Amino acid sequence: MNQNSFRSLQFNVSGIGFWLTAFAIVWLLGAVGLGWLVKSFLILIGLIILAPVVAFVGFRWWLKRNLVEAQCPVCHYESAGINGMQLRCPSCGEPLKVDAGHFQRLTPPGTVDVEAIDVSVKQLEDS
Repeated sequence: MNQNSFRSLQFNVSGIGFWLTAFAIVWLLGAVGLGWLVKSFLILIGLIILAPVVAFVGFRWWLKRNLVEAQCPVCHYESAGINGMQLRCPSCGEPLKVDAGHFQRLTPPGTVDVEAIDVSVKQLEDS
């Protein structure tokens, strides 16, 4: 008689024993009237698996709606921001607000934007 054949048979069916034991425990809980315990445990496991997937999909949807990539109105540097937030341009440091899909400068009320023009000065000689 070969003793190794019994050991290999026992090793191969050891995984089935776990599942049979788990099935027997679930069946006994259902027979005793604690089937609600098994159902609530399965629902909890389902929620643990499903919640991160729903959160990831929801976050991607929110990010697609609120992430804005546009150019700075001062230096035309391309950067990204979230709708309704304030940020500084990484290139020129200008404070900006993300509004309606593009960047707007944050200027205090009453500030007038002007462009300076270099005027050459002609000096008059004293006689």
